[in-house]
Amino acid sequence: MAEQSTGSTARIRLRCAHLVTPTGTLTDGVVVIDGDTITEVRSFTDHDLESGEPIEKIDGWVLPGFVDTHTHGGAGRDLGSTDSDDIRAVAAFARRHGATSIFASLVTAELTRIEDQLRTLGPLVAAGEIAGIHAEGPFLSPERRGAHDPRLLRHPEPEAVDRILTAADGRLSMITIAPELPGAPEAISRFVDNGVAVAIGHTDADDRIVAAAVDAGARVATHLFNAMPPIHHRHPGPIPLLLTDPRVTVELIMDGVHLHPEVLAMAVAAAGPDRVAMVTDAMVATGMDDGDYRLGDLEVAVEAGVARLRTADGSVGSIAGSTLTMQAAFGYAVQTLGLSITDVAAMAATTPARTHRLDSVGTVEPGRRADLVVVDDQGNLHAVMAAGQWEDRQ
Repeated sequence: MAEQSTGSTARIRLRCAHLVTPTGTLTDGVVVIDGDTITEVRSFTDHDLESGEPIEKIDGWVLPGFVDTHTHGGAGRDLGSTDSDDIRAVAAFARRHGATSIFASLVTAELTRIEDQLRTLGPLVAAGEIAGIHAEGPFLSPERRGAHDPRLLRHPEPEAVDRILTAADGRLSMITIAPELPGAPEAISRFVDNGVAVAIGHTDADDRIVAAAVDAGARVATHLFNAMPPIHHRHPGPIPLLLTDPRVTVELIMDGVHLHPEVLAMAVAAAGPDRVAMVTDAMVATGMDDGDYRLGDLEVAVEAGVARLRTADGSVGSIAGSTLTMQAAFGYAVQTLGLSITDVAAMAATTPARTHRLDSVGTVEPGRRADLVVVDDQGNLHAVMAAGQWEDRQ
């Protein structure tokens, strides 16, 4: 696969066995990179050898760097921290596992704590160190709260909405809302008007309420199936509408724990790769040993890589995020679900980038940032390039 190197060069040429582009896959394709930007994408020709300019041969598949728009932490660090070094450490960990762009997802907390988190994260978004911020709470249903502290959930009153928008200072990318809560329709409109993608999640709403929320501008489903009513043949709930409405992008956690592989395959077939965003929902224990951790203010036990809330009597309860990486999710989708590398690349990069208007990433084409991953035929990750530099994955 790609040979690792350190530092950047003025111009890099890569000769790729398979190169996934917005218009199709090139066999024996070339990517030219100047600094941190892709400048050419084309088929290889004899002139590439005759020019005498160095060209690096890449076996396998070259794809856009992964875009994880729902992750809470990793490598023992929490993206809800107010220490910028913690955020940078998680972003570096994610990059090593293929996610060259991440959103920092925040669990429910006291509103003052959320404001502090947003003020910490905003400058990191502005500096390009992370791609955005996702507030998963506090406007969630107590009945479908999952791993969110029920004591801190609240309705989306105008004052709370305004405080979040003010603290984020234009850097909030997405917020998850249960649309059945009092004040939710007005809050959805307020966030949408301020350029924030509204995600439907942690909800007990029926199909009618969800349809109204989508009509009001909601465009994402937070980890579809999880923390929402299941499908019933007489009471469909939110899932069928979210799966089939062409305006909605659905998040899927592809780890075989949150969702059975047959359910994942059904969801991808129903929505299509152009409306599925692969996410990790990873928490602080990702990349760490089994043991006891925290998600927000809640205690979490990780056993055999599965994170669950620890209840008052010491037993384990609801799933509490995941220990999934985008690298592992990509391999699972190819090897277990049998999906094509091109379809999984769309779900891991192109669809989330397009959904959230991340115009500099998500595809391999001129003008985009040189964020690339290299995988083999089984979807195993072999190399990562971020902003024109190969990551050291040792």
